[in-house]
Amino acid sequence: MIRRRARTPWPWVLLAALGALAMAGPARAAETYGEGVSPGETTSIGKILAQPDAYVGQRVRVEGQITEVCPSRGCWMEIAETEKDRIRVKVEDGVIIFPKDAKGKRAVAEGVLEALSLSREQYVGWMTHLAEERGETFDGSKLGEGPFRVLQLRGVGARIE
Repeated sequence: MIRRRARTPWPWVLLAALGALAMAGPARAAETYGEGVSPGETTSIGKILAQPDAYVGQRVRVEGQITEVCPSRGCWMEIAETEKDRIRVKVEDGVIIFPKDAKGKRAVAEGVLEALSLSREQYVGWMTHLAEERGETFDGSKLGEGPFRVLQLRGVGARIE
């Protein structure tokens, strides 16, 4: 007896796959904010954090996953390249507004690296403000006297995937 192998109905499988894709909807295009980003080279966040003085005052382009967005005005987002290599992208209030639902998405951002030198009082005030935005409290009792150095990108543009 000759057995025939069952044949897969490929046209039907292909049609079903195409139908599933159509029902899923079109892929969302990346959103551009501010000036957008230039097609230049991306600088590693880890490299910037390892040698910040080499980049302070320089325009750089970074990319990674958005881990936080300002919950009140969308005036900043934090981008992480790795668990420990992350940087805040701060934009002018009301000029660029990052969507609060961008957390978890990929982003490319461009701006000038700033190094802010804050007194203990300024740093505690800033950290308290950030904690309040998250509905948390900040205890600065274990901080040293400072000054404290905060690195951030003064953002001019971004693209969120």
